[in-house]
This record gives sequence, C-alpha cells and structure tokens, in this order.
Amino acid sequence: MASPSTAEGSAKARLVLLTLASGQFLMALDSSVMNVSIATVAEDVGTTVTGIQGAITAYTLVMAMFMIPGGKVGALIGRRRAFMIGCCIYGVGSFITAIAPNLPVLLLGWAFLEGIGASLILPAIVALVAGNFAVERRPAAYGLVVAAGAVAIAVGPLIGGVATTYFSWRWVFAGEVVVVLAILVLARRIADAPPGERRSVDYVGAVLSALGLGIFVYGVLRSDEWGWFQPKPDAPSWIGVSLTTWLMLAGLLLVRLFLHWEGRVVEKGGDPLVDPGMLRNKQLTGGLTMFFFQYLVQMGVFFVVPLYLSVALGLSALETGARLLPLSVSLLAAATLIPRFLPDISPRRVVRLGTLALLAGAVVLMAALDAGAGAEIVTLPLLLIGLGMGALASQLGSVTVSAVPQAQSAEVGGVQNAITNLGASIGTALAGSIMIGALTASFLTNVEANPAVPDSVKNQATVQLQSGAPFLSDVQLKTALDEAGTSPEVAEAAMSANADARLDGLRAALAILAFAALIALFFTQRIPSTQPRSTEP
Repeated sequence: MASPSTAEGSAKARLVLLTLASGQFLMALDSSVMNVSIATVAEDVGTTVTGIQGAITAYTLVMAMFMIPGGKVGALIGRRRAFMIGCCIYGVGSFITAIAPNLPVLLLGWAFLEGIGASLILPAIVALVAGNFAVERRPAAYGLVVAAGAVAIAVGPLIGGVATTYFSWRWVFAGEVVVVLAILVLARRIADAPPGERRSVDYVGAVLSALGLGIFVYGVLRSDEWGWFQPKPDAPSWIGVSLTTWLMLAGLLLVRLFLHWEGRVVEKGGDPLVDPGMLRNKQLTGGLTMFFFQYLVQMGVFFVVPLYLSVALGLSALETGARLLPLSVSLLAAATLIPRFLPDISPRRVVRLGTLALLAGAVVLMAALDAGAGAEIVTLPLLLIGLGMGALASQLGSVTVSAVPQAQSAEVGGVQNAITNLGASIGTALAGSIMIGALTASFLTNVEANPAVPDSVKNQATVQLQSGAPFLSDVQLKTALDEAGTSPEVAEAAMSANADARLDGLRAALAILAFAALIALFFTQRIPSTQPRSTEP
C-alpha cells in the first residue's frame, strides 16, 4: 500500500496535484467548451445541430454507463495505470475529434473514446489523491481538484468562443491532445498503490450498472423533448405517460437489481464492483448525497446564467465567459483557503455554509432579474455561488474517501463520479424543463391578455406552442416575425411578451435550483462534524 506521505515533499506534492487537477479540468472542459460552437461544428462535419447535441448526449451517456466499472478497473490493474490508460484513450479520442470529417467519426472520437477514457480517469483521480496525500491534507487536495473541474465548466464557453471566433473549434481538441501528453509525462511522479488481488471480473454487475445508469440518464436527457410525465405532442409514450418516466423507472429498477446482485456476489465470497455494505455507511452516503445536490445546482446555474447573458442580453461568447469569471475566482479562493487557514473546522459546518451560499446566490439572482437589468447583476450572485461550490469542494471529496478503507477508494471514485454525473444531468434537464414550461405559460398568458393580438393568432400560438416556446433573443424573434409577415401591432405584442416570458422562465429555473439547495440542507446532518485525522485503516 502506498504511503500517504509519498507526496509530502512540497515540490512533488504540487506536481502531483497539478497533474490530477489537469486531468479533472480536461474531463470537465468537454462538457462545456463546445456549447457555444454547436452550429459551427455541425456545419463543418456536415450534420445538423441536433446531431451535435446527440454527440454531447452520447458523451454523457458513455461516462454514466462505465463510471462504476471504470473505478473497479483501477482497483484491479492499479490506479495510476488506469489513469494513464484512460488518458491515452482520451487523447486518441481528442485527436480523432480534431480531424473528424463527419458525424460518425466525431461520435467515435468525442462520444465513445473520450467517454471511455473519462470513465477510467475520474475514479482513478479520487483514489490517487487518497494514495498521495495524508488524511489531513486531503481536503485541500480534493478541493483544488474539484475546483479545477468547476472552473473548466465556467471558462469552457470562453475558451470555445475564442477558438471558434479566431481559429477553429478543432484547435480545442488538438490542444487537449497536447495537455494529455503533458499529463502522461507528469503522471510518472504519482505514487500508486499496488493493484488488488486478481480475481474474476463481475461482468453481470458491470452490465447491470451500465444499463441502469445509462437508461436513467438517457431518460433524463430526453425529458426536454418528451416531457417528464405528461408526453409532449408527437413524443413517445406508454399508457399516456411520457417515455422519460418509464426509462427513469427502468433505470432505477436495474440499479436496484445491480445492488442485489452485488450483495449475492459478496455472500459467495466474490469480488463485487461495489460492496453494497459501503452504502450503509452514513458518512459515505451523506457525502454522496451532497455531491449529487452540489452538481445538480451547479450545472443548473451553468445552464441558466449563460442563457441570460447570451440570449436575453445578447452578449457574445467571449463576454459571457468573462462575466462567469467571478464564480471561478471565488470558487478557487474558497476551495484553497478554507483547508489552509481552517484545517480543523467542522466539515459539517463548512458544507452547511456552502449550501446556504448556493441558496443565497440563486435567490439573489432571481430577485435581481428585471426587464431593465444588465449583465452586472450576475456578479454578486456568482460570487456567492462560487463560494458555496468552493466550500463544498474543499470538504466532500475527503468526506467520502475517508469513510472507507483506502483499498476501496477506487470503487468510491466510481460511485462518486456516477452520482455527480446523475446530479449534473438532472440539474441541466430540470432547469431547462422548468424554464421552458414557465416561459411558455407566461408568453401565452401575455398574448392572451393583449387586445392588439387577434383571436386567430392567439389560437394559433396556443396550438403551435404545445411542445414549449423556444428561448429566443429579441433579434431571433424579430427576424422570425418579419419572415412570417406579421403586422407591426402583433409583432410588438409578441416582442414584449417574449421579453417578459424569458425573465419568468429564468426566475422559475432559479427557483427550482434554490429549492434543491434548500432540500440539500436537510442532508448535511450526515456529514461528520470533525476532520478525519486517524491513520489509514
């Protein structure tokens, strides 16, 4: 077993931390960097925007499906080896994506290979932090690693905007190959725990976990098109219920079967992917629950705020990215300074204060949204949200890993990243669904109340917007109205209704995120009140 003090030399410790944080940054960057360049990518590879959105969805699905088996691979072959193999696969995927001439090649590189690579890298990072840093230094180490991922999501639109505007989106993926090569060179300095005893691989468990998580996440990702419970017009359904609901239920059933199967494997003395006994650990489940809510709120915010800045206010990708920087600054400050200056503070207290900061940021932003508001209103809320995310990042990784013996850190890494993936998917989908639902209702209400709009137009709007009104900027809507030959009176009413509806939709999305943060407060009791200090079990 590697000694926790292996990376205690300050220079080596910084190098190890830089390497692992770079890996986390790279994995998170792919989730956000291309969102501002979807149309350009689609044109370059000869497909539609829907095709590129499908590739993004497929990347998320592959990660969700293979995250738990990926954690077990690290336990069997060694965490550092799994990390480096994952980086190699990810680098090959990035290279293929950079030169992709069409959508199938893009799917192979971006969605499949990068997704497989990420499922090996992310669980290994959790285990390698545990193996390279003593217990008392882990909060700071985990804080920086998690912060690197969150910063990547925040600056992703900025990087994507710069690359697409001045160079090409392909250079982003070419740059990822260079970063992967640098990580592979630096990874040789990382201390590794020896692989576990070679035992038979639990293929049944791998299939059940992959199908369960994959089906559940796929259902969540399609909720915007299909509806959560009541099916949207022309959306698939069964006995009047949206297919989203059935897929989520099927996914949960398969996850339950997976846990039951893993229990049988343990009873027979086998080697499970995940020991179900771990999930009876109050500290571990508390940390995992908070991870889920953190990523739900976090990704919901990263969905809502850029929409406000880029669509409602018309800011460019570069300007939008710049407005997100306060969140990155406060996040990094909290993640690094809390463990450094308050090493003995209660994790429970930090997590509670961090969750309250997330709640306060969402509420302040919701209150500040107004027809005459500008981009400056996001600064204070983003500072608060960044502080909350940084506070959680500084504690949760150490909380989950210290709850189990170090030998199980890779398995914990797989489960932890599966949970964060679920939280991120649900957060984005939930915020989007609530926003579109509120926007549609507000738009139709405003149009109905406007006497300048003829009844025929009102009826037509009601029918055409059954699936939800699109989130359009004033320029986009004006162009559409001009092309449709709409009268000036109706166009003015539609523009006014759209402006009000956009804000109502954004407020509704922020309200559900604030509510999620409020619910999370009830689970903070499961977080320990003292920092882990004991030697490794």
